[in-house]
Amino acid sequence: MLLRYFYDQKLAQASYLVGCQATGEAIVIDPMRNINPYLDVADQEGLRIVAAAETHIHADFVSGARELADRVGATLYLSDEGDEDWKYQYLDSVPHVLVKDGDIIKIGNIQLEVMHTPGHTPEHISFVLYDLPATKKPIGIFTGDFVFVGDVGRPDLLEEAAGIKGTSVPGAKKMFQSLKRFRELPDYVQVWPAHGSGSACGKALGAVPSSTVGYEKITNWALQIDDENAFVQALLADQPEPPKYFKHMKRINKEGPTLLRDLKVVPRLYASKDVVERWLGKGAQVVDIRPASKFETAHLAGTINIPLNNSFTNWSGWLVDYDRDLYLVADQQNVEEAITALHSIGIDRIAGYIDLGFVNQFKDSRLELDRYESVEPEDVIDHLTDYHVVDVRNLSEWKSGHIDGAQHIMLGYLSDRIHEIPQDKPLLVHCELGGRSAIAVSILKQHGFKHVFNLAGGYDRFKKVAKKVDTPIHA
Repeated sequence: MLLRYFYDQKLAQASYLVGCQATGEAIVIDPMRNINPYLDVADQEGLRIVAAAETHIHADFVSGARELADRVGATLYLSDEGDEDWKYQYLDSVPHVLVKDGDIIKIGNIQLEVMHTPGHTPEHISFVLYDLPATKKPIGIFTGDFVFVGDVGRPDLLEEAAGIKGTSVPGAKKMFQSLKRFRELPDYVQVWPAHGSGSACGKALGAVPSSTVGYEKITNWALQIDDENAFVQALLADQPEPPKYFKHMKRINKEGPTLLRDLKVVPRLYASKDVVERWLGKGAQVVDIRPASKFETAHLAGTINIPLNNSFTNWSGWLVDYDRDLYLVADQQNVEEAITALHSIGIDRIAGYIDLGFVNQFKDSRLELDRYESVEPEDVIDHLTDYHVVDVRNLSEWKSGHIDGAQHIMLGYLSDRIHEIPQDKPLLVHCELGGRSAIAVSILKQHGFKHVFNLAGGYDRFKKVAKKVDTPIHA
């Protein structure tokens, strides 16, 4: 047996290729949309990908299952659990097998037993792996969004992100029952989840890529609670804000993602001043993917900044409108990475990109380059009343402590609540360390706020300075 682990840092998403070296057949578990890494490994190892399996209809990335069916003829093994709201709608176009609890999937000498594990979603299944030539006992379980390292899948996404009311508590109760079955597995069984630290599919995911059933019994908070009501209360408490794009992912993966071969090639545009003015004048989305430090000193007015780092996909999903064309400000070196990341969450309306050379050289006064300033905590702490302070951190961060008098608007909701921000004072924007607030500054400037400052080092550095000068904060 061969087992390979794939991890998308921007999505905090894990997928797996399991191959039988005796027969040369392989299956991919929870494939990402960009299937090239699986094809490359299969080719290197002399394997044929004959199947793909999904633990559930994903809400945080576009599945690559349909892509594998199209490119290599893989048979898709998909859940037939849950009611009619949780059934795939594109299956007439692909080879597939619908599976339920207890069903067996055979790939050469490898066997996967389907285990229905609802809670995160009603149709969620896990796959218990057997390497039959070696042993008839299970060796591992692909848990998807059921059990993570140190955490379990959140059941509130259907209600919070997909708008299906009244599903959080019943989902939490189903999770409690599913965990009872998980406890019955042998302690030595390895646990391979679909996400790691940084994913919004849980609230305390560990950074270790895998675990064992026994280790999770000892360390996972969710497996320490034996009372159902206490478990439900703990599971639903303090979950992070669900990204806006999750509602799109459920629909896309249910209806069937567009095949990548059917998407238009993203052109490099040698944009003139008239073209850029036309985009901005029509309300086009223009996203600059450079680091905040470069955007701060020179950028096209009206563009927003989402730096191409490990948070790029998440914040693009929060801030980009799926129903409008998107233009990127990027360079040739980074544009393909950005496009792949955007496609991974279904942002497919990418109309083109502008080379950074255009930004660096543009001098026309009718579309002049803009900038903003970052300020040090030491320089503003004695006259905070001169500013209106906007805190764009998550709610849990805000509750743990904040600057007195600050207005809290989580970054993902900033554009929706822009009308709530007063314009009678300069704005001082901060997050925890300074990265999210840089994005927020670009959004505020796009909406016409002229005097906007980013707090360098964020709340973390401000606290340290406040302690030295005995300035009160709300803790």
